[in-house]
Amino acid sequence: MELMARGIRQSTMMSPRQVRGTVLAVLLCAALAGCGSVTASAPAGAGASSSAPATSSSQASSSAQAASSAPAASSASASAAAAPATGCASVSQATSVTVHRVIHLVEPTRAGALSKTQHNATLVQALFGQFCAALSHPSAAKGLVHCAADYGISYTGTFYDGTRSLATFIYGASGCQMVSLTADGQTKATMVLGAAYTAAPKLRADMAAVLGVPRLAIAQPVSGSGANK
Repeated sequence: MELMARGIRQSTMMSPRQVRGTVLAVLLCAALAGCGSVTASAPAGAGASSSAPATSSSQASSSAQAASSAPAASSASASAAAAPATGCASVSQATSVTVHRVIHLVEPTRAGALSKTQHNATLVQALFGQFCAALSHPSAAKGLVHCAADYGISYTGTFYDGTRSLATFIYGASGCQMVSLTADGQTKATMVLGAAYTAAPKLRADMAAVLGVPRLAIAQPVSGSGANK
């Protein structure tokens, strides 16, 4: 019995070195487990807290940029829409036209000077539009062209938007009709034949309406009126 009891005590007892090793192992595992949990949770918390300000800061920056660019874009579009045009792009802006008749033949024809400023915007824009229609469909005629009697009558003038000059023109009314329009330093011209005549069939009538004379008087020397302002 005593031998058996001694054997049991020997199998269950641990030496001081074993006890110290076991305690140290437990403490080390506890420490490692604690450090591991902090290390794993700390980046998650830090990432969550740092990403939110970054996102809100980015959104605020983009919102500020959008807010600052919106007035600039609207201002640019408004200025582009309000930008004054010249030439055929400004037909709808024309408010007046001055017209002067020029007769190159002196004898045997005698005709009074004719000069007029027309302020009826409807008549002005109709004439301006006929010039542009003819020029946008220039005549392709080549070689010898038969024309009506040429009395050397032509008209020069300027289209205005208020006091701003939009375009100057020359209209050769007798013989083979010819139109020339100058705007922004560029000149376009065509004979009013073929496609140009088809595109602007009311050119002579609209010129007569602007001047307040009969249509037939546009291409023929007619005695009479001086300046009519």
